[in-house]
Parts: sequence; C-alpha cells; structure tokens
Amino acid sequence: MSKTTSNKGWQVVMAGTGINLALGVLYAWSIFKGAIKASIEKGGPDAFQWSLSSINDPYALCCLAFAFSMILAGKCQDKIGPAKTALIGGILVGAGFCLMGYSNSYAAWVTGFGVLAGSGFGFGYSAATPPALKWFSSKKTGLIAGIVVAGFGLAPVYIAPLSSYLLGAYGIQQSMYILAAGFAVIVCGLSFALANPPKGFVPAEPVTKGEEGKPAPAKKAVHDATVSEMLRSPKFYMLWTTFFIGAGAGLMVIGSVAGLAKKSMGPMAFVAVAIMAIGNASGRVVAGVLSDKIGRRATLTIMLSFQAVLMFAAVPVVGSGSAMLLVLLASLIGFNYGSNLTLFPSFAKDYWGFKNYGLNYGVLFSAWGVGGLVMGRVSEMMNAQPGGLNKSFILAGSCLALGTIVTFFLREKKAVAVEATEVVGEKVAVKVSA
Repeated sequence: MSKTTSNKGWQVVMAGTGINLALGVLYAWSIFKGAIKASIEKGGPDAFQWSLSSINDPYALCCLAFAFSMILAGKCQDKIGPAKTALIGGILVGAGFCLMGYSNSYAAWVTGFGVLAGSGFGFGYSAATPPALKWFSSKKTGLIAGIVVAGFGLAPVYIAPLSSYLLGAYGIQQSMYILAAGFAVIVCGLSFALANPPKGFVPAEPVTKGEEGKPAPAKKAVHDATVSEMLRSPKFYMLWTTFFIGAGAGLMVIGSVAGLAKKSMGPMAFVAVAIMAIGNASGRVVAGVLSDKIGRRATLTIMLSFQAVLMFAAVPVVGSGSAMLLVLLASLIGFNYGSNLTLFPSFAKDYWGFKNYGLNYGVLFSAWGVGGLVMGRVSEMMNAQPGGLNKSFILAGSCLALGTIVTFFLREKKAVAVEATEVVGEKVAVKVSA
C-alpha cells in the first residue's frame, strides 16, 4: 500500500470515527430521561405530561428504528456510496432533535428521537465502517472496525457532561435545538470525507518480519454472499441470537445507568455514564485487536461469558449503594457490550464478503435493535415490581450464559485457498486452486 493510499485510508477511518462520535448521543439517553422524569414530577404548565411508565419508549423505539434502518441504509451504502448515505443520516438526526425542541409532547419525542433520530443513527452508522474496512488488509479488520465504532461508544464521555450543562443552562427543549445544529453540521460535514477505494483496489497484506521478498502466503478467498444466501446459513441465526443477547443485555444497563448512579452519586451521575462510555469504546478496540489474534469466535465466547458473570455480580453491587463499585461495574459492562459492535461487523465481513456487506450487516444488525427493545421493555416491566431490578440482572445473566453456549457451535468458514504466484511491487497476482 503506497503512502498516499494509506493516508487516504486513515482519513476515511478518522471521518467515520468522527461521525460516530456525533451519533453516539444515543447513549446519553439516560441523561435526557432523568430530566424528563424530573419535569413530570415537578409539574406545571410547561412540564412533560407523560406517564412515568412511558419515559423509556423513545429510547426503545430509537433502538428499533436504528436497527431496521440499517437494512435500508446498508443497501444505500452499497448502491449510492457512503458519503450520500451518511449525509442523509445527518439530516435525519438534525430534523429529529429539532422536533424534540419544538414540542415536549410524547408523540413529538417518540417521532423525533425514536423514528427520525433513530433512522439517522442507522444511516450514519452504516456508512462509517464499510468504506474504512475496504482500505485495509483483512488482518486489520478487527482493529479498523474497533477504531471506527469506538467513536460511537466514546461519545457519552463528552455528550453526558455537555448535555447535563445544556439542560441546566437552557432547559430541555432549547438544548435539543443546540444539539440538532451541532450534530447536523458535524455528520453532514464529515460525510464528504467518506469514500470507497477505486475499483479493482486490493489492499496489500502486511509482510511478516523475515518474510520480505518472498511470495505472499496462501490465504482464504471469501465468497460475496447475497442476503438470501446469508439467510440460508445456520451461522446467521447463531450470530443473530448471540447479538440479540449481548446487545440487549448491555443496552438494558446503558439506558438505566444514570438512574442507578443518581441514588449514590446525585447530580454527579453523569460521571458514571462517561466512565461507562470509556469502557464501551475500549471494549470495541480491544475486542477488535484480540479477535485478529485469536479469532472472532474465541473472543465472542470470552466476552459473553464475562458479561454473564458481571450481570450476576450486579445484584450485590447495586444493592451495596457503593458509588465506586457501581462505576467499576458499569465500565466493565460497557467494555463487554462494546465488543459486540466490533465482533459482529467483522463476522459479517469474514463470512459473507464485501460486495453486499452493507445490506448483509444491516440485516444482522436487526438483532441489536430487537434486543434493545425486548430486553429494555422486559427490564422496565420487572423494575416496576418489588425486587424487579435484581430479576432483570439475573434474567440478563442467564441469557448471556445461553449465548456463550451457542458460540461453541460456530465454526470457522472453510474457504477456497488462494495461492500467490507473483509479487509485483506492492500488488500480488494470484491464482485460485481448489
């Protein structure tokens, strides 16, 4: 890979990471949720007139819209390119937050955050990772995916304190207008830096020390599967199930962490959200690097089993009322949750190739939205009952243990061997053998 090509690849990576840093406002929902709850309890003519049981509905619907818009956005990314797809995402997010600023009605927030912003997240997110992966060797798939999606997980580090400040200084609805302008400008501006490699581009494989000048080693060719072929694969359903469990359990905690922290940390609860975000982002990068070294399946097994242990440990930790233990638990749960957002796009690329990657991963990503909706809703229902919080953690832990077992049935894809026949400069001529 030439220096110019390498620089272009890293520019795309940085643009995708920047877009995700803006779109990661999803994970600051618990801050908005706390402000809405306070408004309902305070009352008054300008207060939010919602039922307390419906506070989480915009977030739950947002997760669902995010996930299913990824299918349409993935197809757009494959057809019209990542720049235009991300541009659509920025416009949708800006429009959604403007609607939330215009009205505090339940319908406005469900539509604004749940449908418009949720769809915008899907369009922007779907356009960030695929072009970045295409510029680099398959040996860096986990690393590059981890860096790009880390932006989404890291966002609450600045969005949580920023949102807390804006809500205190300008109120809920004015804050939404400010956030709308900021996100629209950032996402739409960075969208123009996203680009696929030129047609026929093949990234050079890194040369191992001591192997300089030798023909490139045999490698595996990946079949570019259509979505119908993917849906006929048992691996898809095993991955969908584990993604549903891993994402759903993580989102259940992320959506409520500020409320849990407020009991022991008061107005500093946003610190728990920010620290959890650091864990979330770190998990994406670490899982990506680790999966490049030991394999995707082994990494997924480790992450799901560790997450299961953490969910069971959450019962005594939350009951202890210790702010330090709660922050530590939140950061570790965020770390494990974040690993899902690196591993599953890497699985999709490894198993089903690049040609239809946007659509294929969009379909797989539906597990994330359904998991967030189902686990979030079940958790809210349980939390309304005596001892319900503990039951939520136990249910999540049990599901994660089941997901760990499912990973044992995943097998590495058997691919056609590709033998290197000639090395010319930085390009490798290859022939395929059975």
